[in-house]
Amino acid sequence: MGSALDILQSVYPPRAAFLDYLLGHTTGKPFEPELQRAILLEALEAFSSFTEPGQIKHLPFRWAEDDGWKDSVMNDGDTRTPRRDTPQYQTEEDRILAEQNDPEACGVCETAA
Repeated sequence: MGSALDILQSVYPPRAAFLDYLLGHTTGKPFEPELQRAILLEALEAFSSFTEPGQIKHLPFRWAEDDGWKDSVMNDGDTRTPRRDTPQYQTEEDRILAEQNDPEACGVCETAA
């Protein structure tokens, strides 16, 4: 999955899903688990249905009603949080679930299993 179409096209992955979202938000907006889950499920469905290597599915989700956000991203530069050596979580509950390493507790894993 990726949010930079030019990079996805240039690396020629065996299969890919493109989400036209801000860089760093490849699986959806923060604090919107229903949207994140829908994006992941759509991508997984696409991956399983591809028939040719190199296919890229353009996911049908939009960051905003119009594309004005792209102008501000280009003008404001990279505003993402710096990368760290330790995992970062949206909520304390996410951290606890991840540290339990329990696939049964993961809503996406339940569907994919």
